[in-house]
Amino acid sequence: MGLLSQGSPLNWEETKKYADHVRKHGIVQFLNIYNKVKERQKDVLLWGDEVEYMLIEMDEKNEKVRLVLNGGEVLETLQDKGEKTNPNHPTLWRPEYGSYMIEGTPGQPYGGTMSEFNTVEDNMGKRRREASSVLNKNETLATITSFPRLGCPGFTQPEYNPTPVEKGVSKSLFFPDEAINRHPRFSTLTRNIRHRRGEKVVINVPIFKDKCTPSPFVEKFPEDDGEAARAALPDHIYMDAMGFGMGNCCLQVTFQACSIEEARYLYDQLATFCPIVLFVYLTIDEEINKELLDAGIDKLLAQHIAHLFIRDPLSLFEEKIHLDDENESDHFENLQSTNWQTMRFKPPPPNSDIGWRVEFRPMEVQLTDFENSAYVVFIVLLTRVILSYKLDFLIPLSKVDENMKAAQERNAVQEGMFYFRKDIYKGEMIQVQSAQNGLDSEGDHYILMSIDTIINGKEGVFQGLIPILNCYLENMEVDVDTRCTILNYLKLIKRRASGELMTMAKWMREFVDKHTQYKQDSVITDKINYDLLRKCDSIAKGEERCPELIGDPVNRGSVNQSCCQRIEC
Repeated sequence: MGLLSQGSPLNWEETKKYADHVRKHGIVQFLNIYNKVKERQKDVLLWGDEVEYMLIEMDEKNEKVRLVLNGGEVLETLQDKGEKTNPNHPTLWRPEYGSYMIEGTPGQPYGGTMSEFNTVEDNMGKRRREASSVLNKNETLATITSFPRLGCPGFTQPEYNPTPVEKGVSKSLFFPDEAINRHPRFSTLTRNIRHRRGEKVVINVPIFKDKCTPSPFVEKFPEDDGEAARAALPDHIYMDAMGFGMGNCCLQVTFQACSIEEARYLYDQLATFCPIVLFVYLTIDEEINKELLDAGIDKLLAQHIAHLFIRDPLSLFEEKIHLDDENESDHFENLQSTNWQTMRFKPPPPNSDIGWRVEFRPMEVQLTDFENSAYVVFIVLLTRVILSYKLDFLIPLSKVDENMKAAQERNAVQEGMFYFRKDIYKGEMIQVQSAQNGLDSEGDHYILMSIDTIINGKEGVFQGLIPILNCYLENMEVDVDTRCTILNYLKLIKRRASGELMTMAKWMREFVDKHTQYKQDSVITDKINYDLLRKCDSIAKGEERCPELIGDPVNRGSVNQSCCQRIEC
């Protein structure tokens, strides 16, 4: 979660008066940090994950599931029992945008030894049990990306009606203000984004057209003042609030690098694995770019920061306008933390022992701790291989953008094709100048590949990430228990990529499609939603197996030779 200042929030008219002030001092704060720690070397390789949870109530009598809006109380209880009592508590808890959401992280970052991979799932299990222990009867945690009936009538507990006409924060037709976290940052952010836009947020997602779905599918909005009718597209689901994005859950990993050079290298290489703005052709603030260059910042880093600072500050507190730029970084973080990109380059906080970090942000949260651990360990292992072998995954921004579009298509894992670099060992970095000039001179270095080819490899095309990770593991000293754990995780990734196991999205679609009450009309009823999330809860708690989604991972308590065999591509 981003910057959570305390104080008196300013409305948009007041905030925009200070926009230039925030940008000016934000750059000064960045330069102060940079000049103090640019030469810093040999920081320890640390990392940690962030899991976001939804709080839900399972109403057995009415066969209905609702999001519980007591995240603030749950969070306070967890912090009182945890970090406020014991600074070395194994878990930390933080707020999220939705008042039905909480975020859990390990109490201390993981280190650089291989044995750390053997503790990730255990810590995630601690978080799930710890949070579950303070919930009320019939309440549970859900690690799902999106609540299926988010924005439908009666989706919250307690139930609140949206306030589209009255004075409110989002003025949404579907998402009540009470579903937003009570911290003033979130309501201020929501209100100021709407005021800055001059209209509500507009989200149109193509509806899944089934046999009985009306065609064209056109929604009617009884309480609409005309804005929704103008914004909604035929054959699309229309949404009008930040909560439909910020109110979803994800899985994130942050890495501390040894130096700024290593952090930048990781940032660029990992960018290929998620759709993000790379250091190529960017919209930048030219004045800020020149200021950074004049201050000795190199061209690529200057472009990155100057791109972030084309934005306006969206949330500002009266007490945080005039700051000590030598010892505070709130103005820099104000703009940094409200750029919700899928990668984030994070300078050290002022006067701290924290190093240069990179945050990997695009992963959807998974149903079980096993799956979430598998994705986290896969990405962390990938960073170790990138650094150890000096791999080169860079492709032009235009191709990353095309990959983003392909990734949004239904069943992209099995049917999508993605641009990926063929020879990652050459170390021939794509020339920035060529990309800026629109040249395709590096086109022979990347081709379209399936996810299966990228992850598992294909003879004569690409060796595959799993075989590369296997090679790395074979050259490392790893105890048998840890090796078995890692190979279980890689097996899940391998089988998901090949289509042998379902992704969570496909599994949920098939569950709905096969439900006896589904009428092939694209509607998820309360009953369908209840049965789906009851099944999810049972699987997440280990009460029910789901081999089509998770496979059959080997229990670490019964380690044997066969479970630790190398995964073949």
